[in-house]
Amino acid sequence: MHLEPIKLSLMFRICFSAVFLALLLPAGVLAQEGEGSAPDYSKTFDKTDVMISARDGVKLHTEIYVPKNAAGPLPFIFERTPYGINDDKNGYSRKLVRYDEMIPEGYIFVFQDIRGRYGSEGKFVMQRPVRDPKDSKAIDEGTDTYDTIDWLVKNVPHNNGRVGLLGISYGGWLTVMGMLEPHPALKAVSEQASPADMFLGDDFHHNGAFRLSYGFEYSTMMETDKTNFSFAFDRFDTYE
Repeated sequence: MHLEPIKLSLMFRICFSAVFLALLLPAGVLAQEGEGSAPDYSKTFDKTDVMISARDGVKLHTEIYVPKNAAGPLPFIFERTPYGINDDKNGYSRKLVRYDEMIPEGYIFVFQDIRGRYGSEGKFVMQRPVRDPKDSKAIDEGTDTYDTIDWLVKNVPHNNGRVGLLGISYGGWLTVMGMLEPHPALKAVSEQASPADMFLGDDFHHNGAFRLSYGFEYSTMMETDKTNFSFAFDRFDTYE
């Protein structure tokens, strides 16, 4: 599948760079540097802040960035996150800086807080299980992705009905979920470093033998505070 004129190799470089910087710098330092060095995106994009209804009525906080004076129909770049959209002092997401090389090519960028996190309604469930497709009322991260894409292509002006979905780490897992029952408009996907299981599996090193407590810390942080993006513990690994 292709999203014209998407450059997947460029997407890979952007994703790798974001992960690399996140490993080098504490989250607070990274945010401060992004705010100080990022362009004024209010001059480049028209921003719309919306609450998009999922099929069960839960509203998902979504920020949409349409290039000013768009020459023609444009594709979407869509990123979902449990960590907050992280707006700068002008109210524009710091996530945009990751896409600086892609911005001149012409995309509509969309960032969304997933269910139960930050500005979105509903209850967050760590790696919410895949829904039973026989249950028409069942939801999961895939249906939230589908419903959002459906709303975007029907309601955002100047789009060409084509969507690229990407994410890193937990965002990578969200991307995988979005492929299980893909919306027809989903034309390109870049899943990066998706975890398989927060308690078992090699994403936490040899079936959790060495890092099981990290999984506990991470899930505790995510499920007890809707807007927290820092560990509630005094260190990352408490098994010592």
